[in-house]
Amino acid sequence: MMWYDGGWGWGGWIVMIVFMVLFWAVLIVGLIALVRYLAGARHHQQPGSPPPPGEGGWQDRGAENLLAERFARGEIDEDEYKRRLAVLREHR
Repeated sequence: MMWYDGGWGWGGWIVMIVFMVLFWAVLIVGLIALVRYLAGARHHQQPGSPPPPGEGGWQDRGAENLLAERFARGEIDEDEYKRRLAVLREHR
């Protein structure tokens, strides 16, 4: 039985390897770009820029959420919750 090598020989293997590496590189770079895009959509403001008037930055909402969680767990009472919430909102 004869072996027929009517193709590219070693050139075919090299081309296949190059395309496989390119395929995985494009796939990985695309996934990284997608993750960065989605993460950036949540934090669309530039660092150091003030939040728009009437809207607290995501840090302020995070502090208020943390305070609400502490109140829900019973770590602080209602008076302390209201006092701290007023201080947070006063310093926006």
